This record gives sequence, structure tokens and C-alpha cells, in this order.
Amino acid sequence: MAPHDRTPPSDASGTPGASDASELVDFAVDLTAQEVLRRAQVMAALGPDWDPMEVLLGEEAAYDLLYSGLDAEQQRLYDDLVAAGVLPARGDGRAAA
Repeated sequence: MAPHDRTPPSDASGTPGASDASELVDFAVDLTAQEVLRRAQVMAALGPDWDPMEVLLGEEAAYDLLYSGLDAEQQRLYDDLVAAGVLPARGDGRAAA
């Protein structure tokens, strides 16, 4: 009989389906090998020319551009979001001009 077709446990009276709730089954899955494979596939997909520092600098430049040239209302909203901790403080705490 396949594991998924197991006969339900019975209690001491022999009643099928009755079981002691204190019977716990240890269940553990080791995903270490799968995680190593996933990481290797990600690195292979990125390729040998991937430069994490270049990517980080590009992201920083994009944020600088995103928050540049704000009008007074946009700057006020930006400052409120920084004060609330929604956005990280950048530079002197003001959006780039």
C-alpha cells in the first residue's frame, strides 16, 4: 500500500480513525542542497561580467535622479517620508537639487 493510502491509526478499542493526539511525528526537510543549486544557477545566469559594485552605484545614481529637481511640495513630502523612516536619508537629508 502506498504511503498516501495508509490505514488510519486506531485506538486501543480498535476503532479506525481514532488516534492519540500526543503522537507526534518528526518531520524535517533539509533544503541545503536545493539552496546551493539555486544560488549556483543564479550566479550562472548573472554571468562572469556581473559587477555588484557597478550595479550598486547605478542604483544610487538612479535614486539621485529620482529625487532630483523636486518642487517645494514634493520636497516637503520627501522630507516627511524620510522623517517617518519610509525612505532613507540621502546626503545632507535633502533631495538632490
